[in-house]
Amino acid sequence: MPIYPPEPFRIKMVESIRLIDAGRRENALQLAGYNIFNLKAEDIFIDLLTDSGTGAMSQEQWAALVMGDESYAGARSFFRLEQAVTDIFGFRFFIPTHQGRAAENILCAMLVGSGQVVPSNMHFDTTAANVSARGGQPVNLVIHEADDPTALVPFKGNMDIARLRQFILQAGVERIPFGMITITNNAGGGQPVSMENLRQVAATYHEFGLPFFIDACRFA
Repeated sequence: MPIYPPEPFRIKMVESIRLIDAGRRENALQLAGYNIFNLKAEDIFIDLLTDSGTGAMSQEQWAALVMGDESYAGARSFFRLEQAVTDIFGFRFFIPTHQGRAAENILCAMLVGSGQVVPSNMHFDTTAANVSARGGQPVNLVIHEADDPTALVPFKGNMDIARLRQFILQAGVERIPFGMITITNNAGGGQPVSMENLRQVAATYHEFGLPFFIDACRFA
């Protein structure tokens, strides 16, 4: 019999939840039109809708909230963030946003216009919405195995390089403001993308002179 060690942390805050009976759960689903976005959070016992901001915060995170510098400009909190971004990504310039969808909104507002197309392995729903809101068309070019839940493929989030190249040639570089890839491929079930595939995707975009953006909110 396997032995599972306890989690190496203590939980310092508790939020009460409730489990409603099966009849009320079924009624709640019917009232919501079987759309989980329409359910009331108070009727949910285990929330699997998203992992965005739903986890418990550490004591270091709570302490950082109290100790954070809220100055309007020149805050020491910003310089700590700047140093971390520089150390990890090597970027000289960056724009902090509260969520990835806010970053997508800025990017699409700056670069996407009516009639343009944006290729990716699979666009997350908010990414697709931001592209579409600017009159663009999101195009998914993930490998075909990603559509088969029974296929045992280690990197089902990979971009199909042949399809990507064919798409660029058919659409025309002038219609493509930038290319993307999402890691992990959240719209496809959180499937990973290989480093080899990332290099091939980057090489293909760069060959055609296209800017390459990585949706890396789940890279770690």
